[in-house]
Amino acid sequence: MGINTKLKERRLELGLTLEEVGNIVGVGKSTVRKWETGAIENMKRDKISLLAKALQVSPAFIMGWEESEEKSKKEIKLTKKDEKDIAKKLEATLDQLENSSDALMFDGEPLDGETRELLRISLENSIRLSKQIAKQKYTPKKYR
Repeated sequence: MGINTKLKERRLELGLTLEEVGNIVGVGKSTVRKWETGAIENMKRDKISLLAKALQVSPAFIMGWEESEEKSKKEIKLTKKDEKDIAKKLEATLDQLENSSDALMFDGEPLDGETRELLRISLENSIRLSKQIAKQKYTPKKYR
């Protein structure tokens, strides 16, 4: 999806008309339409800044260098079922490590309680992150 389409989507998300954006930026609605369709590719620096302010995004977004700040902050929500799956996976992994003859040792010494807890937290964060990445990657856009 091109930056022009993203500009239009963002304007519509905010419920702004072409005329309203044009008034904020100091241009006509036809100019805003041309930016959204790609008919005008070069914008003056002051117009980029004003358009970014109008659409509540960064100038870098207007330039096509980054995603919308709002969308980049949007984190995938995990359901109760996901949380249960994470807990089960964590327990299964920890059980495997505990039952292995030398899995929870460091330099031949058994792990102390604090290090074991840090390992548990690290594993949980890794499982949680992989679950979020999988949901983001494989969930169809219409269900996000």
